[in-house]
Amino acid sequence: MNTIQIEDKAFEILLENDNICKRTRLIGIQLNVDYENRCPIFIGVLNGSFLFMADLLKEITVSCEVGFIKVSSYEGAESSGKIKQAFGLPTDLFERDIIIVEDIVDTGFTLDYIIAEIKKQEPASVKVCSLLLKPKALKAPIEELEYVGFEIANEFVVGYGLDYNGLGRNLKDIYRAKTVS
Repeated sequence: MNTIQIEDKAFEILLENDNICKRTRLIGIQLNVDYENRCPIFIGVLNGSFLFMADLLKEITVSCEVGFIKVSSYEGAESSGKIKQAFGLPTDLFERDIIIVEDIVDTGFTLDYIIAEIKKQEPASVKVCSLLLKPKALKAPIEELEYVGFEIANEFVVGYGLDYNGLGRNLKDIYRAKTVS
């Protein structure tokens, strides 16, 4: 099944689960090397990162801790850049190695906010691991963005944790919105 329909939008396959798993395994290997003899805290950004985070952690062999945060921004189809609040951010990050796990980085507004909130606690290090990156959508470079699964065009994507109006997160592949030709 290479085309799917979610509500009023048609989507076509962009990344198959097999490729996502292979890339996730490689990122896991790199993280195991980079964090050898350390005990990082992986912080997943909900809701989108939950599938990627689960698969990534299965590849991690170093000792680590896990947490999740939920960030709410003001609603709308476009990212407004106005963040309301972060829920569930751990309060014991002083002198710890932090790895923020994201499903996708587009404008970077949400990530900037999360990084700033984490840095208030003076961690030893902060890095970002994102499955997807839309380089053309990024409003400013994010120096902490160290691990990226795939760079994609500035297109709307769904599946593997990513949603359209709350739907499609459960799809094992990633699809992009079809453009009407």
